[in-house]
Amino acid sequence: MAKPIRHVGVIGAGVMGAGIAAHLANAGVKVTLLDIVPPNLTDAEKKDPAARNRFAAGGLDKAIKNRPALFFHKSNARLVSVGNTEDDLAKLSTCDLVIEAVVERLDIKQALFTKLEKILPEHAIVASNTSGLRIHDMVEGRTDAFKKNFLVMHFFNPVRYMKLLELVVGPDTDPNTLAVVRGFGENMLGKGIVVGKDTPNFIGNRIGIHAMMTTIHQMLKDGLTPEDVDNITGSPMGHPKSASFRTADLVGLDTFVHVADNCYAALKQDEERDVFQVPAFIRTMVEKKLLGNKTKGGFYKKEGKDIQTFDPFKSEYRAKGGDDAIKGVTKNIAKLEDPAARVKALVADTGKAGQFAWKVLAPSLAYSATRIGEIADSVDAIDDAMKWGYNWELGPFETWDALGFATTVDRMLADGYKVPESVLKMKASGATAFYKDGNIFDLAKGEYAPRTVNPKNATFEILKKGSSPVLKNDGAEAWDLGDGVLGLTFKTKANSIDADVISMLGQAAEKAEGAFRGLVISNSGEHFCVGANLFGVVLAAGQQKWDDLRTMVKAYQSATQRLKYASVPVVVCPYGMTLGGGLELCFAGDAVQAAAETYSGLVEVAVGLIPGGAGTMNMLWRALENIPEGTQAITQEFVTQTFKNIALAKVATSADEAKAFGYFRKSDGVSFDRARQVTDAKARVIGLAEAGYHPAIPRAFVLPGESGIATLSMMVDTLVAGGYASEHDAKIARKLANVLCGGVSGASHEVTEEEILDLEAEAFVSLCGEPKSQERMQFMLMNNKPLRN
Repeated sequence: MAKPIRHVGVIGAGVMGAGIAAHLANAGVKVTLLDIVPPNLTDAEKKDPAARNRFAAGGLDKAIKNRPALFFHKSNARLVSVGNTEDDLAKLSTCDLVIEAVVERLDIKQALFTKLEKILPEHAIVASNTSGLRIHDMVEGRTDAFKKNFLVMHFFNPVRYMKLLELVVGPDTDPNTLAVVRGFGENMLGKGIVVGKDTPNFIGNRIGIHAMMTTIHQMLKDGLTPEDVDNITGSPMGHPKSASFRTADLVGLDTFVHVADNCYAALKQDEERDVFQVPAFIRTMVEKKLLGNKTKGGFYKKEGKDIQTFDPFKSEYRAKGGDDAIKGVTKNIAKLEDPAARVKALVADTGKAGQFAWKVLAPSLAYSATRIGEIADSVDAIDDAMKWGYNWELGPFETWDALGFATTVDRMLADGYKVPESVLKMKASGATAFYKDGNIFDLAKGEYAPRTVNPKNATFEILKKGSSPVLKNDGAEAWDLGDGVLGLTFKTKANSIDADVISMLGQAAEKAEGAFRGLVISNSGEHFCVGANLFGVVLAAGQQKWDDLRTMVKAYQSATQRLKYASVPVVVCPYGMTLGGGLELCFAGDAVQAAAETYSGLVEVAVGLIPGGAGTMNMLWRALENIPEGTQAITQEFVTQTFKNIALAKVATSADEAKAFGYFRKSDGVSFDRARQVTDAKARVIGLAEAGYHPAIPRAFVLPGESGIATLSMMVDTLVAGGYASEHDAKIARKLANVLCGGVSGASHEVTEEEILDLEAEAFVSLCGEPKSQERMQFMLMNNKPLRN
């Protein structure tokens, strides 16, 4: 068996190296982060280790402070130690893997590898994060043993958030080296692995930069504006909302130009080489340091409250504008939920938007197909690279299928685009799509082949057994996931919680108890659940139907409590936004199997309410549940922190942070790769069932009562006096304090679950009657934000 990777060295503490180090630490891996000794040190500083380590320490410090956060929790940074390459290279002698992320100069990398070869253990793997240098050149002069353990690990920035990890091997790389790193990347780091070939910019940047440059050149030909282009190439095309130019601003124009120039210089035989030539106006922007977000101005910049756009024709900023017709068409198309339907509707448009979209998509599709065999061996490798590295919803070949394979080929030929011979042969064979019935078309062999899917990546859809759900209503479905596991999934818009979902929670619990050994709750879409649909609440409040509101609240409380005390284990799978009622649902599970990127909190105060689905009680119970019996703990401290978390709508920005806040238990699972979340949850619920599962027993806790309410009220009064909270905010906070302290009933006393649930329900209903709360809820609805209560 290969030795596990427990200690990793990262050389180069710039943006990329520090990001790699941070994510390794997120995975629980010990990291040694090195950089060069700063030049021009004083004589005194040359003897000072802190000064000599300044570059590495500075890189780590920036990673800790970075927003969005690079560490799941800032305490993870304790796994990273810093040093410099002159004094501390020997510290890498215990490493299992060393990743270099130094400047893209061949001589510097070669010199570094010469030093590493002398000090690394025999089993250690060396990886380069290069995106432009060839493996053959980098390992020139190295021993056969070094070459066997060498490969490229090309991460995408920011490392924590971008799923793609491109692996590239040289002619001498041992297959076992690739297997070890692939397993480490998938299983430990949660990365999507794509194996590319040793060509300039590999897969993601080769296809991505070609698409971007094609778009820019076409914009200049057609006389469109950056706003027009972004309206077309964002959501309507199945690409991120940041589209083309906002993405360039995020990445940095200097980085973008560097990659494009590298392609142009290296791809002398590429039939599309001229596409990679950077237009003069972008060169001017780089010269003027208009690099995007990092310099507070790129294609777009903010002036006061206004957004200005860099005019590529006049090379100056102007007020943001764009073609109203293009904006109208693309806005309507963006409303379609299915990305395949969006891109099909976009290309079908006969106006400027559709014409431009076709003129940039057609060459991009043809270019991607031409590169098969050169940069990758399969169409899904390119599709995955673009989805994981550029956040496209559809890869090039999936886009081709969405447009209609044969129809698209015919139109490309009619419009004079050069279609690769492999694609023409595919069409002649009668093939109708690149992906069909679980198979994928192999352009090299000219035939379909089964598409292999890692069993660990089996989605809810793949795991479903039978042709129809076990239970179904308009809001949710329950399916047999095999092995005695029932899976519940929402069907509401944005996975909001409504009466149908609440009803199905109880039905699913009952069905699972009678015919299954466990229940998994898993959703699809961008977010797990951002709370209850407020429409019914606003309607009932407006009509002053207080009994109806009380019934609504009690129904969701009962549903979450029903799951909490079910006779079979329940595992909930949060990811993305898990707010309000979504987090309350997590509290109801015996365990959570969270995606690493889960953003959770009880944020009901934003709409003038407090949690109404047992959230106040269960968040507090989570805080108190591990206090050993007999401990003279001051529960006021736990109550106060829970009060702050809810009253300030504190949102955890990762699953790890949710554990630190007490939203998830320390024992809850975390799936680094969301693609594995359902299978991880299924394994977890089976494990609970097989380990002699027994349901929880209701508990009661001693809460501080009136003294606690008074303490929290003083805190609220201070915030109001300082202008940090309004009187209405104070009213909400005082009602929350009343619930968390167990109500106005004298001194500290034991409070049962039923008692605190009654307090929660009454506070919720009373706040629904407040005009200010009704205004907030109506504002959310009017601004198409009915779910984030």
